[in-house]
Parts: sequence; C-alpha cells; structure tokens
Amino acid sequence: MAHFAKVVNGVVDQVIVAEPEFFDTFVDSSPGEWIQTSYNTKGGVHYNPETGEPDGGVALRKNYAGVGFTYDRDKDAFIPPQPYPSWTLNEESCLWESPVAYPEDGQLYTWNEETTSWDVVTEE
Repeated sequence: MAHFAKVVNGVVDQVIVAEPEFFDTFVDSSPGEWIQTSYNTKGGVHYNPETGEPDGGVALRKNYAGVGFTYDRDKDAFIPPQPYPSWTLNEESCLWESPVAYPEDGQLYTWNEETTSWDVVTEE
C-alpha cells in the first residue's frame, strides 16, 4: 500500500492509502494534485515501521503528509503547520523548532509562547 496526499493551492487537503496500480480508481477529478507520501518518513529520515528506528531507507518528501501541511515544490517536502510564531523552520528536516531546546530531564513539558520557554506539566 502507498499513501498519497491531495495538494490544493500548496496545502494538503486529504491523504489516502491505495495500491499504486489501483490509484486511479480512488482519486477524484476535483482541482489539486496527488503526491505520494511515506508513512515511515519524518524529518528527512526513513524509519522501520516495526522498530521505529532509522533504517537507511529512502526518505520521501521529508515528512509524512497530513491535512493542513504545506507542500514546498522547491524542497519537494511536506511541512507541518507552524505550531507557534516563535518557532523556526529547520530547512534540512522541514520540521519546526522551538527557540529553546526541549529539556531532557525526564519530565513532561508544554511550550509557553508568552515566555518562549518550556513549562513543566504538573498533575492536578
């Protein structure tokens, strides 16, 4: 099975799964372009679907497409929506990065755009 994203005016409108040889029976004729995407690709790296580890496979279009993602033809990449105004696009991975690295101390954090910092998630 293969995954295909329908791109309308540069934005992913829908994603389907179809056998490539039967693809034409699943697509509609409304405006837009169908572009193959890989469920196993994230940040320009291909991952083994069983282990979740990088496997050296061919990474297709930087990221698996999702509804609302943009398709950058020059980069041949699907780019997720920008989560916060302060985050910047990593041109290599085509993923958004926070201005402050996520803490690696085992705690759970959430982004605080007002302070542009990570806040510890506390249970109430």
